[in-house]
Amino acid sequence: MRNFLLGAVCSFALLGVVSTLVLPQGANSAASSETYRQLDLFGTIFEKIRSDYVDPVKEPELIESAINGMLTSLDPHSSYLSPKNYKDMQVQTRGEFGGLGIEVTMENGLVKVVAPIDDTPAQRAGIRAGDLIEQIDAQQIQGMTLQEAVEKMRGPVNSQIRLIVRRPGQEQPLEMTLTRAIIKVQSVRGRREGTIGYIRITTFNEQTESGLRREVEKLKSEIGPNIQGMVLDLRNNPGGLLDQAIAVSDAFLNQGEIVSTRGKRSDDGQRYNAKRGDLLDGKPLVVLVNGGSASASEIVAGALQDHRRAVILGTKSFGKGSVQTIIPLGNQGALRLTTARYYTPSGRSIQATGIEPDVSVEQNGEQAAQRRSEADLKNHLPAIDRNGAPAPQEAPATPAPGRTSAPAPTAPQTAQTPETDLQLQRALELLRGVSFLSTPGKGAPAKN
Repeated sequence: MRNFLLGAVCSFALLGVVSTLVLPQGANSAASSETYRQLDLFGTIFEKIRSDYVDPVKEPELIESAINGMLTSLDPHSSYLSPKNYKDMQVQTRGEFGGLGIEVTMENGLVKVVAPIDDTPAQRAGIRAGDLIEQIDAQQIQGMTLQEAVEKMRGPVNSQIRLIVRRPGQEQPLEMTLTRAIIKVQSVRGRREGTIGYIRITTFNEQTESGLRREVEKLKSEIGPNIQGMVLDLRNNPGGLLDQAIAVSDAFLNQGEIVSTRGKRSDDGQRYNAKRGDLLDGKPLVVLVNGGSASASEIVAGALQDHRRAVILGTKSFGKGSVQTIIPLGNQGALRLTTARYYTPSGRSIQATGIEPDVSVEQNGEQAAQRRSEADLKNHLPAIDRNGAPAPQEAPATPAPGRTSAPAPTAPQTAQTPETDLQLQRALELLRGVSFLSTPGKGAPAKN
């Protein structure tokens, strides 16, 4: 089982669908009788739908919908994963797959290459940004969804694939035969902003910690001993693996608690502590967050904020303070079940409240009243403190007069460049100011 920032199994046989219902030990006969009566009601309704519904129904889809209905009534993050969805989730969290190594989008019914990834089959074959893929193994792209096209391009390592590619400015299409290889999803990217390092984490998969360490060391080498600090960008990062959130937090801390979790039973609680070793050797750190920063991102921001290791800048985060466990169900997929709440080192539950930034900076195109958060989701968990008592919780924002209640996307509508990214520019100014004040002879007295 894998924990995401994302017992008792139930059992009954119905029309060829088999599962297991195990009633709690010591359950009285009245409770048992009521449970079986409800299951009998389910069977009656299922049979009525099969026999009398106006259109033919697919029985497996009905069962899957019933299971999902049961899970989504608990909270927004518990769900059933079909075998296909479970496989897709494993690919996403593993961060590697057999494929070609291209980032793509859909344009006018064709797959458009956004960029080839360095040192991959696509890059070695000469595929360029802007290329349009018309055919995959003699099948026309027209009529496919982007997901269907992506699935066709993925496949077993060392297997071949033939593409017909149309390149802008060339009349004749190009025919390319590529051999699939292991592609690692790059969840961490870095660049220098003068004497400041900038690192963006887009998701927390199995490659995140190693990618972070690689990018930090690369930037430290490029910038040299005069590095002023670093910006860690977690904006619009929806989360991922709990162990990777812990590892990223640990990378900037020398000691202390990173996060703790508390489940249904008192003995379910766990605490995770930092080991000695700060990648930045104490250099200043600013973490960027916004309403799209959720789950694992909030664990990192909360840990660094509570230890005063970083300044959190931006807008309030999403507020997902629960942990999901993936429970495999053999060849029938998996169950994603909320099994714990998590708490920052100071004992805060950020469930449905989010991380408040130390420095609040609105981005172009963002409207506070329009942001969607955990508190807006139906059946969201209430915030509970580490002692099991209800924690203070904010009510969802009331739309401004004249606005509809439908939330707008968290991210700005127009893409930001480093020069127009207000939050990034404010973070850089902050780091330069801290460096200026700590430099002898430039705003701070020299130490004798």
